[in-house]
Amino acid sequence: MSEIIKVGLVGAGGIARAHAAACAQVEGVELVAIADISPESAQRLGAEFGVAACYADVASMLDANALDIAVICTWGVFHAPVGIELARSGRVRAILCEKPFTQSADEARGLVDAAAEHGVLIAEAFKFRHHPMHLKAQALLEVGAIGRLLNVRSTFCTSVPDASRRPELNWRFNRQQGGGSIYDLACYNIHHARAAFGEEPERVFAAQIPGVEVDDAAFISLVFSGGRTAQISVGFNAWTAQYAELVGDEGSLHIEQAWNNENQAVRLLQRGHSGEVVHEFAPTFQFALQLQHMCECLREGRAHRIPPQHSIDQMRVLDAVKESMGTGRAVGLG
Repeated sequence: MSEIIKVGLVGAGGIARAHAAACAQVEGVELVAIADISPESAQRLGAEFGVAACYADVASMLDANALDIAVICTWGVFHAPVGIELARSGRVRAILCEKPFTQSADEARGLVDAAAEHGVLIAEAFKFRHHPMHLKAQALLEVGAIGRLLNVRSTFCTSVPDASRRPELNWRFNRQQGGGSIYDLACYNIHHARAAFGEEPERVFAAQIPGVEVDDAAFISLVFSGGRTAQISVGFNAWTAQYAELVGDEGSLHIEQAWNNENQAVRLLQRGHSGEVVHEFAPTFQFALQLQHMCECLREGRAHRIPPQHSIDQMRVLDAVKESMGTGRAVGLG
């Protein structure tokens, strides 16, 4: 049996429950501590998953526990300061930080630098990157199965009723807590397009539909080298959609349920000159696959599938999207 990987959660909201469930599913992992500014929230989550060590702040958790992995599940505005505190503590070997990684590229650089300075592995929690379907799609791209990739089209729309899109009800609609459709939703699509093309966009243009405090929806164009593009549509207000389509000069790949597909069967449709191939994938829990990869990186000393620099560059693109939404102009990323 390999060493037991000890995990601590910072934040006890909805996403923390998914990470706690992953700890329960991955062999050789133990969830040992939970910290949240609301002690009651930490204790409720702890009771659900059999964790007695619950704390009202990160410092107390680290004083009492040496962790192999700390998972940051707080509101986005706290990712950078919490991550830096974890990295500098000397009590954590690795940090898994929920998306969006930070609120800006400058914050991302500061967090990555702190982790590197203290020898801490850090990675951004994009669960879909570990799903066999997305790994298969990436492998097909890399062997030229659809020729040269020309265009990526994707959506992430969640159809939240008007009355529920209020800043006091959920962080997603609260400016001070790091909400907005681009930070909660479009981060998936942007990361996906960048990974598919294997490079950074040269220009960004974005328009928004404003909500009470943040963008309720966004329409984003990314221009890559050679005039190749990604078109992205996201929104809390639009009818539910989560498809991704990758089009090359010799074929295409289509995913109908690209992001939130926990424990459900999914399909990847590959089309080309020889017809259509359907790749089918059994139900899986992406959070568990994500945690398993992090554990393998720790145990085997291998690089993570999502390098820290990729997360800095991700925030550069999100910064440009935010600027374009505010100015109405295209933003260069050269």
